[in-house]
Amino acid sequence: MSKAYVVGVGMTKFEKPETRDWQYWDMVREAGTAALADAGVPYARVEQVAVGYCFQASTAGQRAVYELGLSGIPVYNLNNNCATGSTALMTARQFVEGGIADCVLALGFEKMSRGALGGGSGSGDFATSPVARHYGIMAAGHGFEASPPTAQIFGNAAREHMERYGTTEVQLAAVGAKNHQHSVNNPNAQFQDVYTVDEILAAKTVHRPLTKLQCSPTSDGAAAALVVSERFVDEHGLRGRAVEIAAQAMTTDTEESFASGSCIDAVGRPMSRAAARQVYECSGLGIEDVDVIELHDCFSINELLTYEALGMCEEGASGKLVESGATTYGGRWVVNPSGGLISKGHPLGATGLAQAAELVWQLRGEAGARQVTGARVGLAHNIGLGGAAVVTLLRRA
Repeated sequence: MSKAYVVGVGMTKFEKPETRDWQYWDMVREAGTAALADAGVPYARVEQVAVGYCFQASTAGQRAVYELGLSGIPVYNLNNNCATGSTALMTARQFVEGGIADCVLALGFEKMSRGALGGGSGSGDFATSPVARHYGIMAAGHGFEASPPTAQIFGNAAREHMERYGTTEVQLAAVGAKNHQHSVNNPNAQFQDVYTVDEILAAKTVHRPLTKLQCSPTSDGAAAALVVSERFVDEHGLRGRAVEIAAQAMTTDTEESFASGSCIDAVGRPMSRAAARQVYECSGLGIEDVDVIELHDCFSINELLTYEALGMCEEGASGKLVESGATTYGGRWVVNPSGGLISKGHPLGATGLAQAAELVWQLRGEAGARQVTGARVGLAHNIGLGGAAVVTLLRRA
């Protein structure tokens, strides 16, 4: 089985919807061209393209990719909710590792509408929604309120965590404060504003205990990664650009997701834990070997749940971990140096690939003012309600 390497990455600035005059194909042209230029590889060398998005019509991937070239190669359209970007990356990696292709472009994009993200039901009929079982767990334990559905299920997970482990609202707000602080040095971030914990707590409540500044916004944007084989790396002199995908795993919901009746499990902590275990076993690396992490902080509580799933702390101790400073500069890990979803933005199809782009820049030492000193191993965690969790370990080649 061939090793797979990322040799080029690119992304657009993530924008508030309806503030920039562009279409999704404009985003893909910008991000895809940047990734190819980063690698120094022309589009004519690309053999397959994996494209992720959630809200455009069928074959939108082709419409977007045609901006890069009309070479007639296969284009695959992928949709895995918020884990769509990393699903595209995983598809590209599998093509390369399986010997199907030597050079595959992974793309993700989203052009979204303003306002809170819905619950995934489309028509609003939760009985036929792909996430009906997840929201049924929530309704049985917490009822159903008038707040946005995704904020509600994660907010209820936060309530459970507070009741079970003594996690505080201050600790939840500390996640938002950290990630907003990190985004100051990211020119691609949707927001680059600093907020204190008190300001985050005082912001508008979306679903108690989550305030607006602890929730990822809707966003427009695209990201891309060029994934190639070891043979391609050597034939094109790309060792200096190459970052190895040391291990990657995707998990979906199991009985554990629903058996407990807990929102903590329904929103994906068991999936994340299982995916992390798989990549540690496959790579021979552990969380102790990781320097920098980009994880799926769609809401502040999910960052805390992910600390526990990745093995960064014991179950229930994540609030104390973020409060200790262990997950920012000067701490044991730097988590979400990009600003994370909370501050960088969350265009669903692009998110996982934007995480990969940030880690590639970090591992190459190209992250500028947000550089994590001496970073050699990075971990990306991308999760989609419904559900899918993808964990990727990247290592400097």
